[in-house]
Amino acid sequence: MPHVQEPCTTIDDVIAELDRIVQHCLQTNDKAGYFAVLYYCVTCRVREGIRKKEFDDNARMERLDVLFANRYLAAWHRWKAGQKITRSWQVAFQTTTLSTAIILQHLLLGMNAHINLDLGIATAETMQGQNLQAIKNDFNRINAILKAMVDKVQDNLGLVSPLFRLLDVYGRDRDELLTGFSIQVARDGAWCFAEELSAQTGPAYEACLARRDQRIAVLGQRMAHPLSRMLRFTLTAIRTSEWRSPASTIRLLRFADAPAPAPALG
Repeated sequence: MPHVQEPCTTIDDVIAELDRIVQHCLQTNDKAGYFAVLYYCVTCRVREGIRKKEFDDNARMERLDVLFANRYLAAWHRWKAGQKITRSWQVAFQTTTLSTAIILQHLLLGMNAHINLDLGIATAETMQGQNLQAIKNDFNRINAILKAMVDKVQDNLGLVSPLFRLLDVYGRDRDELLTGFSIQVARDGAWCFAEELSAQTGPAYEACLARRDQRIAVLGQRMAHPLSRMLRFTLTAIRTSEWRSPASTIRLLRFADAPAPAPALG
């Protein structure tokens, strides 16, 4: 990817950078675009909320959003450059190179790394030197937006993965990390992690982050490679129905009410 990414400073910068990633994935048939287009839509909705002053502190929410997004953007560009990234994102991006994972797994792996690891870090950084509790209401609001957008993606998921609801029938209770991923549980875990992280400095901070990354990477591995034989069989059946190219899938995953990313060149 020829563009060299510098840390974004505004939410408009974030959306422009996410647009570039989506375009790249469209051009290259990269399955990493599944999560990228979901994140693009979520960020457009957060920007709308900021403009409508839906948050207690809209300027602070933009800072949180930018810090949060920069972690994903940095992980993406480092991955493409062959550089070291967190273990959680390593699992997510490595899985995009495999033919065995279904679309839903790619989406969940992105959310696993970004919510379970990055969100707590970005929240602690946003409130560094301040009372963490002051941001909790807005923290919950941004997660409510995320949940609403994830609910929307299920409507579009049926277009690109006609059999994905087999998981409701044959996957239930067989692998709770794949079939029962909960935004609320992830949100609560991210908040607890932010509280833990904000109390640390120096080497203790880095050690806390490393422990969390290791735990979330293990969760990601279980999502990518579930242990249940029945669940693996179900995933194989679902995968046979996902016949579209990654580029076509990315286009269909975009929500109807979200601004369209710029068309891919070429």
